[in-house]
Amino acid sequence: MTGPLYRQIADQLRRLIESGELEAGMQIPTEDQLMGQFHTSRNTVRGALRELTTRGLVYTLHGKGTFVSERPAPIVITLTSDPETGRGGGEGLVYTAEVAASGRKPELRDLVVGFRRARPAIARSLEIPEEAEVIFRQEDGYGEGLRWSRQTSYYPRSLEVPAPRLLGTSDISEGAVAYLAKVGISQEGYQDSIEWRAPDEEETAYFDLPPDGHVQVVEIRRIAFDQKGNRIRLTVTTYRADMNRFVINDGNVPRSAIGQA
Repeated sequence: MTGPLYRQIADQLRRLIESGELEAGMQIPTEDQLMGQFHTSRNTVRGALRELTTRGLVYTLHGKGTFVSERPAPIVITLTSDPETGRGGGEGLVYTAEVAASGRKPELRDLVVGFRRARPAIARSLEIPEEAEVIFRQEDGYGEGLRWSRQTSYYPRSLEVPAPRLLGTSDISEGAVAYLAKVGISQEGYQDSIEWRAPDEEETAYFDLPPDGHVQVVEIRRIAFDQKGNRIRLTVTTYRADMNRFVINDGNVPRSAIGQA
């Protein structure tokens, strides 16, 4: 094993938890026992326990010890469109449905709406000039009170007139794709790019991740196209890499298999 000793201790305990040798509810060795086993200081052991606590693998009861947490199973996010509904990609109503299917209570919170200047990456994705104003809508996704995702959609400001609800501060209950279709702007396709990367400072704080960046995030950038091939939306969704799993269906996948990977 390589790396700091506290990480080595944390990784060894993590493997015992993930293998089932240390089951949910079981007490892990005490600080004194770990100090003796690894011939190290209390501060090093506490660093390892902090690491495991941050990752949600253990919890501490004052005066009783540290115990293995009930590990939440990853939420399965289907990136491809459902052949019956046309929805997909963990967006809006699809996200809440997939969280609910995992047995958790889904929530979308903290909607923020407004205008922003298009940074270069946004401008390229929407094929608009840099610094042009775009409409943005940002929402946080939760499951059982835990932060699972953060999603921000950017729309060309030209959609302000035909689709004024994009700037409303209330939720678009039917979903933005369905709403745009009602006003004659049909999403006919989308292109996804997926990146696993270290979180930035804001993402580290939002997802309550270890500060050294070794727990990664997944960023999915979706460019949506209308019936004329125009780029009508860029949606950037960030997920905790260790709490989500992604599915892509291609071809004639039986209905019973969709969402069960």
